[in-house]
Amino acid sequence: MPRYAVWFDIPVLDLDRAMSFYSAMLDVQVKREVYGALTIGVLPHDGEDVAGCLVPSAELKPGPDGILLYFNVSGRLEEAVAAAESHGGSVLEPAGPIGAFGFRAVLLDSEGNRIALHSERLVA
Repeated sequence: MPRYAVWFDIPVLDLDRAMSFYSAMLDVQVKREVYGALTIGVLPHDGEDVAGCLVPSAELKPGPDGILLYFNVSGRLEEAVAAAESHGGSVLEPAGPIGAFGFRAVLLDSEGNRIALHSERLVA
């Protein structure tokens, strides 16, 4: 079966701030890449994983009203929420159960985008 979601762009106002936010929250290294006049922050991915990047753009504007993108934080939900808050994010919905699907928290990222953090458990 084909993968229907293959890539995402997260609009940002300040690339350095957003890279710091996502690196801390996801406990990964966001990689700065330059393509001509465009500089983006690429989230780590392997092979055919769904992947995405942080994009400073005049056309794309951060906001809380668009699609809700879920990030897997692999058992570090409470730690990831704390890292997000300490790097300019804010909690819209605290970590809580979502039935058989595990747990999630809904946040505003450092740029004002609404995102969700997902984990099968609250702590590792």
